[in-house]
Amino acid sequence: MRIKRGTHRIKRRKNILARTKGMMWGRKSKVTVAKIAAIKAGAFAYRDRKLKKRNNRGLQQVRINAAARELGISYSRFIGSLKKRKIELDRKVLAELCRDYPKVFEQIVKV
Repeated sequence: MRIKRGTHRIKRRKNILARTKGMMWGRKSKVTVAKIAAIKAGAFAYRDRKLKKRNNRGLQQVRINAAARELGISYSRFIGSLKKRKIELDRKVLAELCRDYPKVFEQIVKV
């Protein structure tokens, strides 16, 4: 008995075209081009999730450094003194403190 693959083929094609919805030119409508675009988009998305974390950490360090220098201490000395005193605040929280609650950050620097 012969088995036809029409429904599976259509389902696979629809899935690929759904992933490339909103892209320009042939990438949104032509399956062979859309398949390549979808693979590349997934690869870039995976890579850029890691880059986002890296960029955010750099931004947090810049914010902490700027706030600490206004209070007369460098970033490296500030982080070093936090570790010596076993104050376990991560850089994300410290950056939020110096942006949103500068008085609290100033108290941490004084400690």
